[in-house]
Amino acid sequence: MRCKRYTGRHAASAFSLLELLVAMTVTSILLLLALPAGADWLRAYRQMNQAQALAGALDVARSEAIKHNGRVNLCKSVDLRECTRAGGWESGWVMFADGDDDGLVGESTIVGTEPRSPADITIRGNVPVADYVSYTAMGMARTRSGALQMGTFTICSKGQNALHVVLAESGRVRIDRGSTRCA
Repeated sequence: MRCKRYTGRHAASAFSLLELLVAMTVTSILLLLALPAGADWLRAYRQMNQAQALAGALDVARSEAIKHNGRVNLCKSVDLRECTRAGGWESGWVMFADGDDDGLVGESTIVGTEPRSPADITIRGNVPVADYVSYTAMGMARTRSGALQMGTFTICSKGQNALHVVLAESGRVRIDRGSTRCA
């Protein structure tokens, strides 16, 4: 039996210039195809993230109202210190325990805040929830006058289907996927 003798030399393995150019071309084409899909995925992710943040804030406000046996409000806010009637919910919001039941943050305890949404996100509430949501000590969403408060927030991102955060009669919230395309 004959053994091969090791000489310490290896066969050179490298890419030829043509193979390298073909590999770079294929990689470039794949990246060009993947970038729009990646940007679309990122927009959808940010949109769902904002819907979950709003639904979560509504859940916390309801829970805090029950826990502290008093009214807790969630309102849109630009400066995260006072409520505003201007613009949409994408400007941010503030959650506060409304001990004096005046609907103003003032001296109230701020429970939480949410800063401005990413630039391509809009959040609009229909008339009952256009400016604020207020939970009673029983966990029911009621306007400051005592009327039932339920409604839908529409979260949009360009090129995506709208998401809806729905505030039900019971005060609970859910997220629904809409079929309307955002402009």
